[in-house]
Amino acid sequence: MNLRSRLAVWMGKGLVTATRVAGRGGTTLPGAVARKVAPDLLRSLAAQPREGVVAVTGTNGKTTTAKMLSSICEAAGLGVAHNRAGANLIAGLTTAFIQAANWTGRIDRAVGLLEIDEATMPQACKEVRPRAVVVTNFFRDQLDRFGELEQTVSLVGRGLEHLAPGGRAVLNADDPNCARLGQQVGGEPLYYGFEVPSVSGGARNGASDARHCVQCGHPYEYSALHYAHLGKYRCPACGHRRPRPKVYVDRVWDVDARGSALRLVTPQGACEVRLQIPGLYNVYNALAAAAGAVALGLPLAAIKQGLEATTSQFGRMELITMGDRQVFMALVKNPAGFDSVIQTVMQAAARKNLVIAINDQYADGTDISWLWDVDFEALAGHQDEINFVICTGQRAEDMAVRLKYAGMDVAKLSIEKDPELAVKQGLRYIQAGDLLYILPTYTAMLQIRGIIARKGHTKKYWEV
Repeated sequence: MNLRSRLAVWMGKGLVTATRVAGRGGTTLPGAVARKVAPDLLRSLAAQPREGVVAVTGTNGKTTTAKMLSSICEAAGLGVAHNRAGANLIAGLTTAFIQAANWTGRIDRAVGLLEIDEATMPQACKEVRPRAVVVTNFFRDQLDRFGELEQTVSLVGRGLEHLAPGGRAVLNADDPNCARLGQQVGGEPLYYGFEVPSVSGGARNGASDARHCVQCGHPYEYSALHYAHLGKYRCPACGHRRPRPKVYVDRVWDVDARGSALRLVTPQGACEVRLQIPGLYNVYNALAAAAGAVALGLPLAAIKQGLEATTSQFGRMELITMGDRQVFMALVKNPAGFDSVIQTVMQAAARKNLVIAINDQYADGTDISWLWDVDFEALAGHQDEINFVICTGQRAEDMAVRLKYAGMDVAKLSIEKDPELAVKQGLRYIQAGDLLYILPTYTAMLQIRGIIARKGHTKKYWEV
């Protein structure tokens, strides 16, 4: 590493310390400044982990999948340089490696593990040359940033062009848009998916983003539909069909608010895994992480140990105790993800107390029209189990209007624009031992979680 790059590392590490002393996350600014000093810094740092870099991208599940894969690597005895705070743009990736480096710019971690924003994939992969790229799924998300889904798939495909020699694409076979990327990569892709007759997540057509064949445009036929448009599909017109996965789940059971159990099959063998994180879509995340581990050549025992040790990532199905009450926080950011969160919340037997926080900042997507594609009618259909819904955030009124038109009793609805007051109100309404569900968009999640952290009920997001 040359003197310029070392200087950039020193500046970056100093800025990380300074921003955290100031109470900020320090996950983006240090990398942005360091790149001004040494534009090739990320390239030189990412070349150091001896087992290479693994990238995780896709619309939903990036953060949780990366955390599971990190846990598997650690179970296998491999140190990991990981952007675990979720800063997944190019500056955040650079910051993660700066933090992992020592003051001479050396990184002694075996694996670089990067969650990467879809739009950042072309530039990031060009610089880090990943050994493997795990792609989770594709759904409509942040239309103001990505445009239509075709554009998002194209951006990830351009990233895959920069795999390291011998590198491997790890693709979700159950998502037609994801699986078709396998036709673009040079080497043999590694597919993962469900091999079960049906694990219906109650998906509805509104959250489906792949109704038609990616080759000829004819409507797909599904023999099993697990979650949104993820399932076993084939085109009756041209014969295009789901590729057969080599890493798969052939049994899922005990799916409830405490987690789920699954039987995982890999080329190394099979094992039963008990997940601590609830939600059917987290079974998919576990499968993606396991496939990423297979691509790295990690042993089955480490895969099982790592998956079972993983707990919820901050703000994603995170349970926080606040005195004699508990908060369950689940990030929502697009129709498919919100539908899955609603499904998970409604699985609980107890009555529901809800705070829904909607912001429209850049990181959330400034276009919130996607709220009209969420199946709030399903929520309203169970309103006898709901005590109240408090709408908060910059677009609290829009959220309340959407719920009203979904059929929610307006007597159960209220608006409190200030998220701190909304959470206080929600906690005041519930009894000791009750659960308050908070469903926030990304910046609202950071805001509310920051409020809870300042009161000492949880760690700051960059400390978890």
